[in-house]
Amino acid sequence: MPRPSRAHERRAELVAAARRAVVERGMLDLRLRDVAERARMSPGSLLYYFPSLDDLLREVQREAVDRFCAAREDAVRREPDPRRRLLAMARSGLPTGPGDELCVLLYELGTVSRRDPAYAAGHIRLFERQAGIYAAILEAGAATGVFRLDRDAATIARNLVALEDGYGLHIVNAVPAVDTATALGLLLAYASDATHCDLTSPDLAASGSTNAELENMEDDL
Repeated sequence: MPRPSRAHERRAELVAAARRAVVERGMLDLRLRDVAERARMSPGSLLYYFPSLDDLLREVQREAVDRFCAAREDAVRREPDPRRRLLAMARSGLPTGPGDELCVLLYELGTVSRRDPAYAAGHIRLFERQAGIYAAILEAGAATGVFRLDRDAATIARNLVALEDGYGLHIVNAVPAVDTATALGLLLAYASDATHCDLTSPDLAASGSTNAELENMEDDL
């Protein structure tokens, strides 16, 4: 009887090794050998499963985008109140700190998007998917009278994602300019103004999923 193929398992192991390598070394200094060493195989063996390092890293990006967005979708799905959904969404998008592996991974992969259209397409998909979640929450809140929007939901949603990205980069820097709690307060201040709804009230403060909780959910996937 022929031995069952381990190709799928080996590819998954290589994606995990590449993910660690990107977080540890960064995209600009990354070499094929760095990933091969973490996977405990030769560079030639790695190329048996992926035609090139770029092919492997694009798979890393695809998986990271899906994991991050799916976790955010799950965080807001459990909240029936639009206010709490918006708060949960804001909380789930910010890094917990410089050691937030998934956020650091996405930021590192994003550094290449300025020069590589394939990476740019993945980064656009990440941006639009998150903006879509925000827009759906805003539209639901406006439809029920909980929110009053001065601008269309898509514009506010894109601004919220852009704010997350900007503050997130400052959080994961070697010397953070802001911490997660401060960034969340600034993000909610804009969201409160944009929706004419106070999202900083104490009765909402205990709700929502933090990014740390999302990381635990991802570990279970």
